[in-house]
Amino acid sequence: MTGLRSLYPEIEPFDRGKLPVSPQHELYYEQCGNPNGKPVVFLHGGPGGGIEPRHRRFFDPGVYRIVLFDQRGCGRSTPYASLEDNTTAHLVEDIETLRKHLGIDTWQVFGGSWGSTLALAYAQQHRERVTEMVLRGIFTFAPDEMRWFYIDGTRVLFPDAYQDFVEAIPQAERGDLIGAYHRRLTSVDPNVRRAAARAWSMWECRVATLEPDDGLVAHCDDAGFTLAFARIECHYFVNEGFFDSPTALLDGMPALAGVPAVIVHGRYDVICPPRNAWRLHQAWPGSTLRFVEDAGHSANEPGITAALLDATDSFRPR
Repeated sequence: MTGLRSLYPEIEPFDRGKLPVSPQHELYYEQCGNPNGKPVVFLHGGPGGGIEPRHRRFFDPGVYRIVLFDQRGCGRSTPYASLEDNTTAHLVEDIETLRKHLGIDTWQVFGGSWGSTLALAYAQQHRERVTEMVLRGIFTFAPDEMRWFYIDGTRVLFPDAYQDFVEAIPQAERGDLIGAYHRRLTSVDPNVRRAAARAWSMWECRVATLEPDDGLVAHCDDAGFTLAFARIECHYFVNEGFFDSPTALLDGMPALAGVPAVIVHGRYDVICPPRNAWRLHQAWPGSTLRFVEDAGHSANEPGITAALLDATDSFRPR
């Protein structure tokens, strides 16, 4: 891994705000980099993950106007961990509301994992607002993608982590793990919610990288992160992403014909296997697919970080 480039230097936002998007929800957003630069919107993962300072650093701050926000219920958006009026359609319209609020005409869309899902959903509905796309760790809510991670795929490689994930649920309910977790994550008992949130989050963080990442695992053991992450993610999964059909995103790819796009995917991603990225690439003529040979799912892995930086640099204004 020697010689790989690292993130751009740490920067602070030049603008922060809270934007009301419904009677219940306010979104936290921030802008970094060049106020007169090329606009790009960063869509975080999860659903339920929230933004972090390192997310600002995937873009050249001298040329990009970098927009980041916490999706409904996440991070500093309020109300925290709320599932009310929290669907893909709501989030797509929130992106548009934010774009208009900031006076941006068109922008690059950058998203990883769930962020790639949301990026595709947004771009298919608002093609005219998208200049380019950079996507990582592809997930489209196709049925085999869901089965892979929660039923019959990842568990083959991580039986120890999967055992811990399953043992949080009584034997009688293990035929529907997502439904069982959803009942606990929406329980009126805060102790039940916290325990389920930790088990749900730890399963994902223990398998997210090719090599063990103690820092990531510690992050997913933090109660300040896990409740929103687990509740919102499970809420979306139990509702199959709120899409009209299991293949809605792949079926909608003709709408994005001609949109310049770079897809970055870890060769050993066991959360979202490489076939997800390959299938999207095949449905998207003109897209560029880059498999990173020494990485799993996380954007923190050096090879994926470098590939994402190369992608955003390739779309810098000449």
